[in-house]
Amino acid sequence: MQNLIETMTSPTRPMAAPTSVIGPEGQRITRDTLPPANTKRWVIRRKAEVVAAVRGGLLTLEEACERYILTVEEFQSWQRAIEQHGLPGLRTTRLQEYRPGTLRDPAIRSF
Repeated sequence: MQNLIETMTSPTRPMAAPTSVIGPEGQRITRDTLPPANTKRWVIRRKAEVVAAVRGGLLTLEEACERYILTVEEFQSWQRAIEQHGLPGLRTTRLQEYRPGTLRDPAIRSF
């Protein structure tokens, strides 16, 4: 039993990446079903699928950022939005409701 535990946790033997993870809507996501690398329109579902792929080990953060031309900060903002507000937090039309420090009173905004 001890050998099995050592084998599973050994730093010299990296664990194999999974071939699929469960997506935000309960569907199975594989590398082939991820959004295309040339995605320009980032709807909630696509953002959530990329976050799920990184969390589940299907992609590394570096692979996701390179594949989708994202900054680490942008990816992390998606991740934080999901953690704090669920999928609705990924909406770009409601940033003021979900992002801290935004002005909600139109009278004090400067245009």
